[in-house]
Amino acid sequence: MKHPWWCLFVLVLLSACHQKSPNNKRPSAASLRREALKQWDKTIPGNFSPQTSLRFDSTYLRGFLEQYPDMVRYESDIRKFYSKRQYAFAWFDGKGLIEPAGNLSDRILNLAGEGLNKSTPYQAVLDSLIHNYRENSGAHKASKPLELMLTAQYFAFAKLAWQGIDESPEKANDWFVPRKKVSYEQYLDSMLQQKPNHSHNAYKDPVYRQYDHLRAFISQYKHLDERGVWPAINLDKSIKSFKYGDSSETLVKIRRRLYALGDLKSDTLSPSYDSTLFKAMQQFQERHGINPDGAIGPGTLSELNISPNQRLRQIIVNMERSRWLPASQQGEYLGVNIPEFKLHIYRDDSLLWSTNVVVGKALHETVIFSGNVKYVVFSPYWNVPPSIVKAEIVPGMKRNSNYLIAHHMEVTGNSGGLPVVRQKPGPANSLGLVKFLFPNSHNIYLHDSPAKSLYNETSRAFSHGCIRVSEPKRLAEFLLKKDSTWTAESIDKAMHLGKEKTVTLKQTVPVFIAYFTAFVDRRGRLNFRKDIYKRDERLAELLLNANNNSN
Repeated sequence: MKHPWWCLFVLVLLSACHQKSPNNKRPSAASLRREALKQWDKTIPGNFSPQTSLRFDSTYLRGFLEQYPDMVRYESDIRKFYSKRQYAFAWFDGKGLIEPAGNLSDRILNLAGEGLNKSTPYQAVLDSLIHNYRENSGAHKASKPLELMLTAQYFAFAKLAWQGIDESPEKANDWFVPRKKVSYEQYLDSMLQQKPNHSHNAYKDPVYRQYDHLRAFISQYKHLDERGVWPAINLDKSIKSFKYGDSSETLVKIRRRLYALGDLKSDTLSPSYDSTLFKAMQQFQERHGINPDGAIGPGTLSELNISPNQRLRQIIVNMERSRWLPASQQGEYLGVNIPEFKLHIYRDDSLLWSTNVVVGKALHETVIFSGNVKYVVFSPYWNVPPSIVKAEIVPGMKRNSNYLIAHHMEVTGNSGGLPVVRQKPGPANSLGLVKFLFPNSHNIYLHDSPAKSLYNETSRAFSHGCIRVSEPKRLAEFLLKKDSTWTAESIDKAMHLGKEKTVTLKQTVPVFIAYFTAFVDRRGRLNFRKDIYKRDERLAELLLNANNNSN
């Protein structure tokens, strides 16, 4: 794995923080993290050449499970794994315990570094078995109890760290993306059969890549939290915001805050709002979804004042969400991150381009789910949902007899005591000039919009639940690029035709609508976004107040 085990990471951070640099400047959080990554770049598999001569009798497993009954839930996985290996030891070779065993035990014994407040069964037993084995002068021999305990612990760890909580809380958080399927028995077997001298980055955790990215920041924020000093920074009296060129003692506090967070590379006591501070503030604003104009007003200070403990909870919550998604996705696919107000277009997990979107406001939350884009509809009608007809259209018709004409609408029938209303194609249509359908029970889709100015807003939760795309023509070209009958010119013509036309894609494109309030961008920067639907705290309570002995 790319990232270090939590306990070792913290030790490196703490030891580094207590060393004075030659110029008496405290090393930055970013430099500490880089140094820790260099020192503890380990993987579970290591460089292990599998052996087959050391074996144990299959009946021994029965006695092991009787002695440790909480591991019975993993019996099927354990038996499958050893059956394929013909009961050959996995964690030992002719010289004794292999390196991956120590790496695995490090992670098992330090689940806080995985963003978890739980523990696997019999952690104390594992710790004791490893200690006794290493203290034993005959430690070159294979130990059956330690062998089976490591394998059982692996499956317990895998379910906790890579699969996450059960699906009931997931559904309670209105997350309807299907849970990923992983064969942890096959994954373990593949890891342990890694060839010697193979790149140590060959095997990644079978979890969405944001999991590892976020995990790298846990120790930094835990260290900041343990320092316990995070006072609120307020604007000077009579000042609405700090701007480039200003001078104030408050700017010294802001400098220190940005340095602690890694946005400012040098720690000085200058009270001037100079170019160095300006660039650091712009980066901070970008990382928090704020307009990066460098002006330090109430909104920016509000984000600066959020405590490391709150940010740590945010990181842990979004690591859990990462456990629910597919570990990787082949081919082309779309991803919408609701709190980020962004649509991302990927190919084989590589980002191709991104564009702004407008999502559902708090009263009309956009649903978190996945589907497959199947249709592109040019010059669409908008079939107005009954809820909008009842709440907006009918009252409008009562106030103004010309309401339908003014809004380019028509009544096509009656249902449930309400008129069935649709808006005609054209530039005034609420769906704009094109929509993208991925059939689903939530009636959610992507579409254009005539309200172009909303895409320039920092917070873009304005819709009734569907997702408005700022570059609809570019998205149409992307989805139809494999169909030679559709060119940029013909797409533009169809969008302005004024007559609805539906095109079925030759190959559907997966789309994932997700909810991440913390994520790491392509430049390795930790980003935070506002919890616009108030979902983080519910999940945080489930994760952090869990019974520490359950799994």
